Parts: sequence; C-alpha cells; structure tokens
Amino acid sequence: MTICVGDRLPVAKFFVMGSEGPQPKTTSDVFTGRKVALFAVPGAYTPTCHKQHMPGFLERLEEIKAKGVDAVCCTAVNDVFVMDQWGKDTGAAGQIELLSDGAAEFAKATGLDIDLSGFGLGVRSKRYAMLVDDGVVKVLNIDEAPPQHDKSSAATLCSAMGNMI
Repeated sequence: MTICVGDRLPVAKFFVMGSEGPQPKTTSDVFTGRKVALFAVPGAYTPTCHKQHMPGFLERLEEIKAKGVDAVCCTAVNDVFVMDQWGKDTGAAGQIELLSDGAAEFAKATGLDIDLSGFGLGVRSKRYAMLVDDGVVKVLNIDEAPPQHDKSSAATLCSAMGNMI
C-alpha cells in the first residue's frame, strides 16, 4: 500500500557518505524533529533526474528553506558511491542530503517502488516529492511515469507548501 498524507514514515535504512566512508542512517535519524523536503528520483544520472529534477531543487533551495524547511533530501535506488559522486557532479553536495536506498528498502516500505526491469533498471523508486514534518507526511506529489516530473518538481512542492508556513 502506498504511503499517504498523514501517515508516519516507515522504519527503513539509508546510506550516506561520511568522512570515513558509507554510514547508515535510519528514517528516524533523518526525519525526527525536523521538517524535511524529500524528493525521489528513479536514478542518479538518468536524463530527467540529472538535467531537470535535481537542478530544479537546487534552484529553489533557498525558497524551500524560507518556508521553514530544515533540510532538503534526495533519495534514489542507487548505491552510496553513485549518490556521493552525483552530488558532487550536480553541485548538490553539502546542500542537499543524498540518501542512498540501494536495496529499495525505503521505496518498497512506502509503496513508492516501481519495477523498471523492462528498461534494464530493476526495481527503482517512483519520482515524487514530499514534505515530512517530524516523520509525518504533510504533502505528497507523485509522478506516475518516470520521465514526468511536473507533480514532483520543486516548483510544485513550493506551491503546495505556500499555505503551510
């Protein structure tokens, strides 16, 4: 079942790149006590993710944070090394927290996984954006087809958060 507005995020584990290599982070570590804008991409370096989705969040980072958001995070079903390099290549490193969901644990637990095996990609995350306040989903915008990114764009998320300050 897909997670909905009002639901608490399930327990899951991500990996982030730390100063001494990959480090685990739980959903509790990332979301407890914070307001987080989380967006997911089917894959780092894939055309829409790399050229449109990530750049949109980087362009609107200050606008999002001005709405009371403590952190902007991005998750993808890629390993932590790919996510780390993608952050460096896009300029997101140090600005957007990159959460590796390499085994699709979080994507599956939220019901936001998609099987893209027909395209040689295996199980991935759907493209979405959500606002999470202390672990509870407040806004959830899901694009149903991977090339689409209108519902999950930074602009759409900012618009949805407009009345929530």
